[in-house]
Formats: sequence, structure tokens, C-alpha cells
Amino acid sequence: MTQVKSHGKAWGRTEASTVLQRTEISRGRASSKGLPKLSEQPSDEEALLARFAAGDGRAAALLTDRLGPRALGVAMRVLGNRAEAEDVTQEAMLRLWRMAPDWQPGQARISTWLYRVVMNLCIDLKRRQRGGHLDLDAVPEPPDPAKGAPEQLQEDARNDALQAALMQLPERQRQAVVLRHLEELANPEIATIMEISVEAVESLTARGKRTLAGILAKRREELGYADG
Repeated sequence: MTQVKSHGKAWGRTEASTVLQRTEISRGRASSKGLPKLSEQPSDEEALLARFAAGDGRAAALLTDRLGPRALGVAMRVLGNRAEAEDVTQEAMLRLWRMAPDWQPGQARISTWLYRVVMNLCIDLKRRQRGGHLDLDAVPEPPDPAKGAPEQLQEDARNDALQAALMQLPERQRQAVVLRHLEELANPEIATIMEISVEAVESLTARGKRTLAGILAKRREELGYADG
């Protein structure tokens, strides 16, 4: 997934350091003796979380670099607002750090757990709001240095059109479509995140995809998708 920009930079280092400072994990208070070495299992999220729970700040930074942009991308697509998505992402990461000492290996994928927290926080935020609003500028995509100005403008227009179309979907359809077609998660994992059946996920994504296709079909030529 393309890393999402926030305030003109990739989310990760600055926001991650804020979260890490608030949870006081950079001191390395506990011993990491007996825990897996980071170099031995660089892709093992559970190993990183275990080292964080033991006070390893570097493990937490690595896990934040890996999961933070993905969580932010989902929140931004669901909420359509950058500032709200950043708040949701920071709160979700804080909950991950607080939960770390009690994590039971094998109970679920850490990314699945985090996606569920992000979704629940987005739902809670929407419930607290009266109506809500759509800020298309809140969902920029990083520029591709290989593209010229015309190509980048068209890519930006397509991203904006997709976000606008997503915001017209019912909330649960939007969540399912984002997880399935943008995050490319499998239906069983989405079912776990959304706490619904696989059949319900299939129904939501099918209906959402049909609605999106109908909305975007009216702008095919404008967005450079004309047949030919």
C-alpha cells in the first residue's frame, strides 16, 4: 500500500515519537533477555511487540513504522478527514502499547487487532458527530517522482474522485470496501475486524463495489478511463 502523507510528510517518525514519549517506552526499563532478536525475525510483529513490552524502544519504533501508516490510511479513507484520522491512529497505537504486556501469542494477527480498534474508533467518532463533513484535501497521495505534471494531476483527480465516491457509501459498506479493495485483506480477516460473518462481508463489498462503479462511471472520460 502506498504510504499516506500527513501535513506534507509521511506519517511515522514525528507522530510515532509523540506516541512513544506519551507511553514512556524509550527508557528500556525491562530486560530483553530471552526475547527474539530483531535481526532474526524482522517481519514478526509478535516478536516486536514482545520486545516492546520488555522496554525495547527500537522494537516499538519499528512496529510503529510498519503499522502506523497502514492504520492512518484506513482511518483517512473511512473518515475523509486528515486531522481526525491522525487522532484515531494515535489513539489506536496507544491502545496497542497499553495492551502489549497482556498480548497472548497466536490469538490473532496484531495488524488485525489494530484494524479493528481503528474501525471502532472511527465508528465512535462518527456517532459523536452531528452530520460530519467531507474534506477531499484531507486525503492526498504522495507524488510519484516518475510522473509528469499532467499525469500527477490526473492521478490526484482519480484519488479525489474515489474518496468522494467512498464517502457516499453507507458506513459499513465503506469500511468493507476499504479493507477488501484498498488494503487487500482477505474476507475472513475483514469479518474478524468488523465482527460480522464472511457472508456479510461479501454482501457489503459487493454492494459497495457496485455503488462505487455506478458513481465513477459518470466520470470515466473526465478521469481518463474512456474506452479505447
